[in-house]
Amino acid sequence: MHYETPERARELGGLRLALTVGVPAPWGEAAKALCHVRQIEYTPVAQLAGESNDALYAWTGVRNAPVAVWADEPPRVGWLDILMLIERIGSGPSLLPTDSALRAECIGIGNEICGESGFGWSRRLMILGKMFDGMLEGDRSALPAGAARMLADYRVQADEVARAPERVADILRMLAARLASQQAAGSAYLVGDALSAADIYWAAFSNMVEPLPEADNPMPTQIRALYEDVFGPAAEALDPALIAHRDRIYREHLALPLQF
Repeated sequence: MHYETPERARELGGLRLALTVGVPAPWGEAAKALCHVRQIEYTPVAQLAGESNDALYAWTGVRNAPVAVWADEPPRVGWLDILMLIERIGSGPSLLPTDSALRAECIGIGNEICGESGFGWSRRLMILGKMFDGMLEGDRSALPAGAARMLADYRVQADEVARAPERVADILRMLAARLASQQAAGSAYLVGDALSAADIYWAAFSNMVEPLPEADNPMPTQIRALYEDVFGPAAEALDPALIAHRDRIYREHLALPLQF
């Protein structure tokens, strides 16, 4: 994938999407998948993991990704703000049900997957807890600047890391029960009878527990190893039916292989 620099991108029009270079970061992959279904062209903008990203910050006020900038409107950072922007400017099938009850269910599932203390957040805590085992308590001044910034940005604390596997497990159990209920009612999707943002969010974030095969997701080997290292109640709660659902969503609705 070709990336523009933030300095160049801020002079362009249309949708600019800041994405982490070289890795299938789930929040970014979800935003890209939403754009694919909604038939939105965008300019990828480089965000570098662990770096200061000063030029991106000078433009958007944010050092992390994804960030969506449409025309001369303010940057969108949160998963829901990005979803609502894509819904507004896209021309493909809507990814939010028109029925208010189903819409609330879809957004609620999205929050459990993408939101603070949700699936992605908690799974990231598990990964960072393993990476920095023994360094989360006490003085962090000896850590490299990028590592210290990452731990601070994501508020990684030992007690939160300890709670994360059960939180991941609880969300996995909810999604598996939801999928089984939908299938029993004759639906092949997590909400209603059509593809929604909920299915796309699960497809993107499922790579944090079982990455797509190398041919479809040529991610760095060390990142794949971290994603595959699922343990404790989270590993016990991962229902194969959820991965089968993920695979079908990619096969029927999204683009493979992933490009990042």
